[in-house]
Amino acid sequence: MTVLVVAAHPDDEVLGCGATIARLAKEGHEIYIATMSEGITSRYQQREQVDMALVESLHARSHQVAKMLGAKDTYMQNLPDNCFDTVPLLDIIKSIEALIARVTPEIIYTHHGGDLNIDHAVIYRAVLTATRPVEGCPVRELYAFEVPSSTEWAFQQFTPVFKPNTFVDISATLETKIKAMSLYESEARKFPHPRSPEALRTMAQWRGSLVGYEAAEAFELIRAIK
Repeated sequence: MTVLVVAAHPDDEVLGCGATIARLAKEGHEIYIATMSEGITSRYQQREQVDMALVESLHARSHQVAKMLGAKDTYMQNLPDNCFDTVPLLDIIKSIEALIARVTPEIIYTHHGGDLNIDHAVIYRAVLTATRPVEGCPVRELYAFEVPSSTEWAFQQFTPVFKPNTFVDISATLETKIKAMSLYESEARKFPHPRSPEALRTMAQWRGSLVGYEAAEAFELIRAIK
């Protein structure tokens, strides 16, 4: 089985489904990760002020993370960080369509449309459009993941609201997710921030408790074609 993870920023792939990636890779599935943003440039007053060495370093970390999780390959795009809504949606859709044509995934994991972060919402819309169930589309299942510090921080004020209905047992791969997140030194935070190791572990344990496992990642099944 071939799986494509479409993430807006470096670290979203880990936060949203890092342990699931690690589990699927161990089971022998081919996992590809697409990161759509250059990352971190929105933290500066002007994008031109950014030391591109920092961006390159972040991208290098993404490749290290992909290797740690067991992904076969990762693709880095260069959309402007936290400004996806300034890019023509059609351009983003075509970029994702090109990735789908290249990888031919049967399953895609991506962002949820109700997230606080605008880039997440745009990617959700773009992926839905790029995976229209027309003849020739290889995607049979589409899942939305939750991203700590974005999904829950919307406080259910944006639609659609995240409604998890699929859970993956990550009891054996949770620590791989925690280690992978630690590689993103510029993105990790100290407790009680949702992206801290303690919070990520607690969230996984809570999700697991909902379905009778030690730890789980939660997803909303958007569409499945059997």
